[in-house]
Amino acid sequence: MQKVLIVGANTGGLAVLKMIQETDTMKVCGVVDVNTEAPAMLYAAKYGIATATSWSSFLTEHIDVIIEATGHKNVFSALQAQKSNHTLLIPGSVAKIMANLMEEKEELIQQLTHESYKYNLIFDSAHDAMIVVNQKAHIILFNKSAERITNLKKENVIGQHMHSVIPDSKLTDTLITKKVDYHEEFVLANGHKVITSRIPMVNEKGQLFGAFSVFKDITEVVNLAEEVTNLKDIQTMLEAIIQSSEEAISVVNEEGVGLLINPAYTKLTGLKRTDIIGKPATTDISEGESMHMQVLKTRRAVRGVSMKVGPNKKDVVVNVAPVIVDGKLKGSVGVIHDMSEIQELTTELHRARQIIRTLEAKYSFDDIIGESEEFQLAIEQAKLAAKTPATVLLRGESGTGKELFAHAIHNASSRKYNKFVRVNCAALSDSLLESELFGYEEGAFSGAKRGGKRGVFEEANNGSIFLDEIGELSAHMQAKLLRVLQEKELVRVGGTTPIPVNIRVIAATNVNLEQGIADGTIRQDLYYRLNKIPINIPPLRHRKEDIEALTLHLITKINQDYGRNVEGVTQEALQSLMLYDWPGNVRELENILGRAIIYMHYSETLIAEHHLPILEESKKKEQASSQALHVQAGKELSDLLDEYEAKVIKNVLEVNEYNKTKTAKRLGISVRSLYYKLEKYNLANNSVQ
Repeated sequence: MQKVLIVGANTGGLAVLKMIQETDTMKVCGVVDVNTEAPAMLYAAKYGIATATSWSSFLTEHIDVIIEATGHKNVFSALQAQKSNHTLLIPGSVAKIMANLMEEKEELIQQLTHESYKYNLIFDSAHDAMIVVNQKAHIILFNKSAERITNLKKENVIGQHMHSVIPDSKLTDTLITKKVDYHEEFVLANGHKVITSRIPMVNEKGQLFGAFSVFKDITEVVNLAEEVTNLKDIQTMLEAIIQSSEEAISVVNEEGVGLLINPAYTKLTGLKRTDIIGKPATTDISEGESMHMQVLKTRRAVRGVSMKVGPNKKDVVVNVAPVIVDGKLKGSVGVIHDMSEIQELTTELHRARQIIRTLEAKYSFDDIIGESEEFQLAIEQAKLAAKTPATVLLRGESGTGKELFAHAIHNASSRKYNKFVRVNCAALSDSLLESELFGYEEGAFSGAKRGGKRGVFEEANNGSIFLDEIGELSAHMQAKLLRVLQEKELVRVGGTTPIPVNIRVIAATNVNLEQGIADGTIRQDLYYRLNKIPINIPPLRHRKEDIEALTLHLITKINQDYGRNVEGVTQEALQSLMLYDWPGNVRELENILGRAIIYMHYSETLIAEHHLPILEESKKKEQASSQALHVQAGKELSDLLDEYEAKVIKNVLEVNEYNKTKTAKRLGISVRSLYYKLEKYNLANNSVQ
């Protein structure tokens, strides 16, 4: 368990202290503040945590993490100077973010509690009895109307199996059949007759997670129906039931003309009896089609249809059923449910999910697949690098996963809640890359925006920036980048004022930087700044034992992208993949697997060897290349490379009519390096200026 010291005991320090108390991996060993009455000092004393007005006594102990929560630069600098090398110092800005997150968490909890109270109030206020069970048929909700009708207490039935409460209940059958049952008569153990509807609860993935029953006590209605033969009295009684229902109800005749609405309907839609009675069923609809008219045409019930009704365009969900007497259609009845509050909550939930997503990096170390010894070493180095603010240099061939490592390092660092920006240094021209990285002032060049523009270094302040293909930077851009790394500041294009930035740079390259230093294309001082934590990512041909795991992982990803259901590869196909050297590394493996899956028949579930013809062609090319090299056997590799380099330089000289400046530019080397090579290969005497 890591020991944590908190310096600063105001609201930020208190929020951090409370947050750490909820974790099992860290323990606060002390709180320091000059004010002994500060909130976190009092809170720490209450829970037996050591407090002090000076941190000196704590620094003699083994402290893993110091959280500077005062926000004062001089305090941070003093702690930085006095702490031991193994201790991680977290600045006040991070503590402030933690405090804000805790406040947002408490607000969301209060809001959720309030909304839960409202829904429980609505649930218990419903006139109809409601019982909800989970997928194991245990009762989880039991409203007051259910208590009244069943003569059972809520506290005695919650958590009980449905059959132990209502032995003859068919709600357990609904969990099995997943079918909706409407308006079935049922007699309770206390003699009450009810009309019940049973509905399974299914999520968006089609998975059952429970069921609920809604029922009305019709004991009195049935008794009256048995005693009273006058149809008018029965009609009056039924109308009274509808009028007293808290559900919004509308009834139309067989021609779709309004017959009846209840007060709950008027309250929900804002429409009066004069607006509906005697009018077509479409009168109340603002957006959508009339479900009454559809039911009258099809004689089939509809359920859960969304639409807008009334002058206020109220969002509702409608259930409509036909009224059939002695086989003849007499009309239809609709029940309308208000969805506005549910939609508001859904919107809030969506917003909360978006906030959470912005706090997450795209990839983590869990997304990096590989068990080979060399690859695991790279992963361990990256995990250690993530815990420091030092610049990281990712080295490896194209397609080995350098960007994946960069995302994972950022996600595992203390900067993970700030921005992660990726810049491809080879994708933009020199001038465009400069304004993109460092920004520009108003009027810096024609077309510049009014007020200027911040560059990605400023945008990603307190976060991480991933500079891909760093070896392609020009000498001018290398000098500007060196200033950012050394001085932690930048100057916009067209500006003169230094702007301080706090950036974690993760660079990547697939070229030989040391050779670039020798050629004069890479600044030596920049190289040493970038090379603080070098991480070499091995190519796929050096870790072929990972190919099987990578293949299965990539197939799962491709299935999701293409909507396929491929399960894996045959042993023959896997053997072909293992024999190939993968010059394009993991990116090439993904492309080949994706191409194979595209051309597979939908009934095929395994990638066979014949789905991978490109590997056969590659093998032939490799064999031809090996034979060509074998012809020159007997010479050392350095001699062969020198011969090839001399031929290339000679050809480029001839194309550029022996102009050394143009030749050096075409070869991508300095003129000084060109003169050295001309002298080395005895080409200087064969050329003219």
